[in-house]
Amino acid sequence: MENTWMPKVAGILDIVAGAFALFIILIWALWFAAFSYFIPGGPAEFHDFPMSIMAIIFIPMSIFLLTAGILAIVGGTYALKRKKWKLALAGSIASFFGSSPLGVAAIIFTALSKNQFE
Repeated sequence: MENTWMPKVAGILDIVAGAFALFIILIWALWFAAFSYFIPGGPAEFHDFPMSIMAIIFIPMSIFLLTAGILAIVGGTYALKRKKWKLALAGSIASFFGSSPLGVAAIIFTALSKNQFE
């Protein structure tokens, strides 16, 4: 079958969603750092919600999103090269966590273009 546009679009969507996931992590890190540095006790409504609990929530979420973002970018590059379909599909699935609409489209395009990969 001839090469179509689907793997390239899926790769671009993967890379954009992965970059967006990394951007979200940056925003979280800046927010968390600013919140813990500039407001040592936190605002009045957060006095019963200590920073350690916020760290317990945000650190695993950030690690998961970092892993998903990197996997989405790597999978997107393989989709652009039309190599290693399984890795491209894994990147598309990981891109779902960075941006759901882009991830769904990337999953569909990668799955439909399986026979175009080496």
